[in-house]
Amino acid sequence: MAVLNKIRQRSLFLILIIALALFSFVLADLFKNSDALTAKSQNIVATINGKDITREDFLQKVEVAQRQMGPTATNTQVMNRVWEEEVRQAVMETQYEELGISVEKDQMRDLLKTSLATSPEFLNEAGIFDENKLNEYIANLKETSPAGYESWINYEKQVAGNALQQNYFNLVKAGLTGTLAEGELEHKLEGNKVDIKYVQVAYSTIPDSTVTVSKSDISTYIKENKKQFEVDASRDIRFVQFNEVASIEDENNIKAELNTYIKGRVVDETGRKDTIAAFSTVKNNEDYINLTAASDLKFDERFVFKSALPVAIADSIFNLNEGEVYGPYKDNGFFKVSKLIAVKQIPDSAKVRHILIPFRGAQSAAPEVTQTEAEAKNTADSLLAVIKSNRSKFPELVTEFSSDQGSVAKEGRYDWHPYNTMVPEFNDFEFNGKVGDLDVVKTIFGFHIIEIEGQKEKSKAVQVGTIARTIEPSEATADKVFRDASNFEINTGKGDFDALAKESNYVVRPVNGIKVLDETIPGVGNQRPIVRWAFENEVEVGDIKRFNVPGGYVIAQLVAKHKEGLMSVDDATAKVLPIIRKEKKAKLIRDRVSVSTLEDLAAAEKTTVKTATGINMKSPTISGAGREPLVVGSAFGLNEGETSKLIDGANGVYMIQVTKVTPALALDNYQAAANRVEQQKASVVNSKLYNALKESANIEDNRAKTQVQ
Repeated sequence: MAVLNKIRQRSLFLILIIALALFSFVLADLFKNSDALTAKSQNIVATINGKDITREDFLQKVEVAQRQMGPTATNTQVMNRVWEEEVRQAVMETQYEELGISVEKDQMRDLLKTSLATSPEFLNEAGIFDENKLNEYIANLKETSPAGYESWINYEKQVAGNALQQNYFNLVKAGLTGTLAEGELEHKLEGNKVDIKYVQVAYSTIPDSTVTVSKSDISTYIKENKKQFEVDASRDIRFVQFNEVASIEDENNIKAELNTYIKGRVVDETGRKDTIAAFSTVKNNEDYINLTAASDLKFDERFVFKSALPVAIADSIFNLNEGEVYGPYKDNGFFKVSKLIAVKQIPDSAKVRHILIPFRGAQSAAPEVTQTEAEAKNTADSLLAVIKSNRSKFPELVTEFSSDQGSVAKEGRYDWHPYNTMVPEFNDFEFNGKVGDLDVVKTIFGFHIIEIEGQKEKSKAVQVGTIARTIEPSEATADKVFRDASNFEINTGKGDFDALAKESNYVVRPVNGIKVLDETIPGVGNQRPIVRWAFENEVEVGDIKRFNVPGGYVIAQLVAKHKEGLMSVDDATAKVLPIIRKEKKAKLIRDRVSVSTLEDLAAAEKTTVKTATGINMKSPTISGAGREPLVVGSAFGLNEGETSKLIDGANGVYMIQVTKVTPALALDNYQAAANRVEQQKASVVNSKLYNALKESANIEDNRAKTQVQ
């Protein structure tokens, strides 16, 4: 009771103590994760010239870009593309705002008119762009297709953005002129010529092994040239990869299973009746391959030429008799058994013309396509009827109706092309039919009205049925790989990574200089999880982690953390060592030379006096020595007959003597050269202006902090 009374008496003191403890705990957590001090760092992907790009907006654009780029593009590739687009837009908008330039409604209409001038749906009967049709189209989209209308709005933004950029670039170009003085200088740089005699003492005459370059030398060079050696934060890792690969026993089991289909069987391994007909005897090859054998590659009924068969076994299959079987054989990650089903003569190339009528949902159909599949079929059938009555109308109807822009300009024609170039249904019609055939064919792109205009050079083609089994590890093999990886992970936590790998004959692969937004690990491919792990604050040098990768596991160890700043001496050595070595060689050559004539220098260095003629400043190359801007510039600073002192060049130390000076022919007017200068400046605007603006922009990249990568 006495203790309780004392606690009550000091309750205020205890509350203060507890409050301070909680406050210090919160502060410690905040300072440990400083980003938590501001919500901005978590929600803002970037700030560019004061403009924020929010995480939500950025990820929405990534989602749209992912659909556009398709499944083959990785998440990081898509994000990087969106990032570059967002940065460009923000950087350029800063310039537009400062100059007060914009795209107004009237200009937008003119831009759309120019952009859509050849689109059939916006032309009137006279073939002239009709703004009313455009207005009607936009209104219809807004009412019937929210997704289509959104795509249209994005299209307008793209058109406006391109116009603004072009206006800005044109404004910059307008301020870049080539003056007559610049034209005269350009003419003289090209036309002024000198002939020289020279002696080159090549740096290669001094062995690299005799020139000592210390770490201190490299460190000093880095500090004197900081801009060249600024680097982002990076990580070094090493890893051992455990691949789930089929064993010899696994492969033999696959071949044994395939042999069952070659020979057939009545009872299975347990003695139960399980009749499987031999592959060579079956008539319904498609069902046998797809259902009975459950092939990993489905039956393909198309005929193929010999050139389409795997090179190693092409002769073996192509020369079978109908019904004969070949295999098992290994091909492209599979074991296969193939049967020659049929033989026929097929043209090796064809020439056709077509009209494509897409429908809503067809592959590559534009957002403005509103016809249903049934409506598109009716349109195609109607066009077919018109063409059958008068084939001369084909080109006219192509221009008016076909959505295949790749062939519209050629009257819908695809000139001579080989077998199996087109999608299956299109290919079957043009190669199985005969010249003159005309019909409607449906493909994934819509309905095609196709006319076969030509076929040539029929040759032997074969229909081949193949039972395929993927060469993959068995469950027992996969379990063993998992055990090996797990044991290595556990053991490396107790011992030396390299030593344990060497003991088990595992290959250790180092990867240095990983950046925070990298996605690829050499030898493993797209592995953002490994990169993220390496940059987590709590991960320390020496830490080890197992990662699941396609076809196996990676056991990775963090080897080093490199902070943002100047490149380390070790990392910079490969770049800096040759530069410093060249400087030291130049000094050695200078220190040992005490002559003043070319002949004396040549004799002292056991070399010869060489000549070079017609040297100009525009292309500072010396025959026999290579590109030497400093040496050529020095030559133009000498009078005829004058000899230089020693010059440190790119490839050696030189002494030169000017033997002849030929000035450029004087012109009455240098306007032509001035025009060339202006054109050169304009071309630089297109290639370098944006990069210069981007470099000078204030860009705060928070992608890693906001975890959008």
